[in-house]
Amino acid sequence: MLRPHQWVKNVFVLAPVVFAKEIFETDLLLRAASAFGLFCLIAGSVYALNDLGDVEADRLHPVKRFRPIASGRVPTPWVPPVIATLVIGTLAAAALIELWFAGVLLAYFVQNVAYTKKLKHVAYVDVGCISLGFVLRVLAGGFATGITISSYLLVCTALLALFLGFGKRRHEFSAARRSGRQRIALESYRAGGLDLALTLTALATVGTYLAYTLDRHTRAFFHTDWLWTSTLFVVLGVWRFLFLVRSRPKAESPTQEMLRDGPFVAIMMGWVIIMIWVIYQLKPAG
Repeated sequence: MLRPHQWVKNVFVLAPVVFAKEIFETDLLLRAASAFGLFCLIAGSVYALNDLGDVEADRLHPVKRFRPIASGRVPTPWVPPVIATLVIGTLAAAALIELWFAGVLLAYFVQNVAYTKKLKHVAYVDVGCISLGFVLRVLAGGFATGITISSYLLVCTALLALFLGFGKRRHEFSAARRSGRQRIALESYRAGGLDLALTLTALATVGTYLAYTLDRHTRAFFHTDWLWTSTLFVVLGVWRFLFLVRSRPKAESPTQEMLRDGPFVAIMMGWVIIMIWVIYQLKPAG
């Protein structure tokens, strides 16, 4: 019901600490870890709310029908009290860390209530809501740790989330055409439009990331001129995700499939390694 396997998305809460070169500051790490945990709880309440709203549709889905609420393992009357307890407790704990952090968590929950009730049925707006959720994750990490967030980080996060969201919709669109069943939002999508959106957001994501690595302020902050080399792994990651969207039709979601895909995980590890090596080993040219 709380979908812990989806909580990996909340690592974006840790992004401000990583890109501020503060990963060895114990106090900030503790605050970031607390922020991550609390965001997982608020996200869990959102997933429970979404499953409650989709219970009838999920029962007709070949995979989603096994979810706790749809399958009946969790009785429907139990769900609202659990959600209320999670939300109130999480917001109270977040306020003890930083009021702005609690405000972002509240905004995330309210946005997802609107998404569950209405916005997920509106084509393209639904993906925009997903993207906003990732931006809120980054903002939450920044407020919780007191780290100023760069505009590049916010833009890259938004574009990457749009890219992943459109990839998920493209996968769902193809699956719906094969099965003959599709949800309301998919009725307004077209294969050509989704392919164009995927292409544009892929190019924009890679281009913005490359611009970030080449920016003089970025090079000065990290004391290296070689950060741009990590762009190769971003390109490979984008290419691999597109491959998964088109080649794994039976998967529930390409965003879940990529975490089980060996080559994609290897690409991600390669990005992490090159980032650490470049930032902490290489010196600026000249």
